[in-house]
Amino acid sequence: VGTGGDGARLFNVSSAAAFVVAAAGGYVAKHGNRGVSSSSGSADALEHLGIRLGLEPVLVARGIRELRIGFMFAPAHHDAMRHAIGPRRELGLRTVFNILGPLTNPAGARRLLVGTFSRALCRPMAEVLQKLGAEHVLVVHADDGLDEISLATRTHVVELRDGRLGEHSWSPEELGIPSQSLIGLEVDSGAASAALIRDALGRREGPHAAKAADLIALNAGAGIHLCGITDTVRRGVALAHDVIHSGLALERIEALAGFCSCLDEA
Repeated sequence: VGTGGDGARLFNVSSAAAFVVAAAGGYVAKHGNRGVSSSSGSADALEHLGIRLGLEPVLVARGIRELRIGFMFAPAHHDAMRHAIGPRRELGLRTVFNILGPLTNPAGARRLLVGTFSRALCRPMAEVLQKLGAEHVLVVHADDGLDEISLATRTHVVELRDGRLGEHSWSPEELGIPSQSLIGLEVDSGAASAALIRDALGRREGPHAAKAADLIALNAGAGIHLCGITDTVRRGVALAHDVIHSGLALERIEALAGFCSCLDEA
């Protein structure tokens, strides 16, 4: 999950990556909200992918158990968020809520990939998660400003593992994927984000879908590693790439959408 507010207006990378991690065998408790300081929040994209927002916690937990993935819509899990969303949208600026969101996962997740809009926040956020009892955390900020692991530049990383904090950085090549520009990966709505995610995880027919798939694989690879499925992020990226090309990640989207649809019909 990311803080948002990086100004890049990219499609929802971490949301797409969550389905890849689940398809690779991890359990994912995705936490997010509608876009406030960005063109599309995770909730906006997921809604257009057929995912029902605002499920009761017991149903989210059931989805995680049965499908390995569930989405926790922030206002449904944090009452205060209900009152903040209107003023935040009116402001249209980054606020403290951008930082609080990734630190307040309702499922109490202990292994997290967190992106932030500022490199200066990487270590403080990792320290907070350490105090909250997290086991293995990667807090990332890319040199191009992304609150994701970037496809275009090096990404700074603060890692919490075994109770210790360390800092390092990765280039796309070091993780097994050639550097590429981010041109063509911008979206202006949740619908556009969902469409690019479907294309990237599906047939990759659009002109930028393969590039989007590479960016998803970089971030999903880190998540796969955090789940303990691979012993390095690079191997996680390779597995993520295979999962994407197998169609299994897109199947996870359809499975969660079907799960939500069945609840609507019940």
